Amino acid sequence: MKVLVVMPTYNEAENIESITKAVLDADPVFHLLIVDDSSPDGTGDIADRLAEENKGRIFTLHREGKLGLGSAYVAGFKYALQNDYDVIFEMDADFSHNPRYLVPMLKMISQADMVIGSRYIKGVNVVNWPMSRLLLSYFANLYTRCVTGISVYDATAGFIAVKKEVLQAIDLDDIRSDGYSFQIELKFRAKHKGFTLKEVPIVFEERVRGKSKMSGHIVREAMIMVWRLRFMALFGKL
Repeated sequence: MKVLVVMPTYNEAENIESITKAVLDADPVFHLLIVDDSSPDGTGDIADRLAEENKGRIFTLHREGKLGLGSAYVAGFKYALQNDYDVIFEMDADFSHNPRYLVPMLKMISQADMVIGSRYIKGVNVVNWPMSRLLLSYFANLYTRCVTGISVYDATAGFIAVKKEVLQAIDLDDIRSDGYSFQIELKFRAKHKGFTLKEVPIVFEERVRGKSKMSGHIVREAMIMVWRLRFMALFGKL
């Protein structure tokens, strides 16, 4: 089995070396693709050095400017399919997605087409978030379930493992959303195509170093996207 972890980066110079080591140490099966959006703090240069030091396991993809999380994942997914990877992970570079969950999630992929590292499948498992952000995230997921009808407790989760067959079935070029809404759209399209989604509990820990990329625009986009997805499915546009 070939497994690729796709990790978008923007200004993650403080985290990239330690998170890279943790991913590689999790299991020799894991390869890592760092998709950097021309980080002004030199993240891309560090990634190139790490790729040179870990040939065959770390790869880099450089993009011109800050183009967004969704398109970064799409670029990573296309790379994975072109290089015949069997399972592809999404993962943040700031340790909010702890690499210790990679192996359990990979084992679980035998029981589903997509495995979601879920903050809300067993209560609320989030550390060091202000109450306002926690409530926003929790109720955004509740809102998503109500509007779209998908039975996923953490539809906005960005820590997932997915089989290549799912990505091959989805029209990746048709995905236009970003941030929270990208995560919702990916899961909705997979479910709409008849694939099985399974959630496993993780503890989400807010980043210690660096700055969060969360913004009001990302939240508003997600609120609109769920209705767009519902109507696209209703009229056979997915």
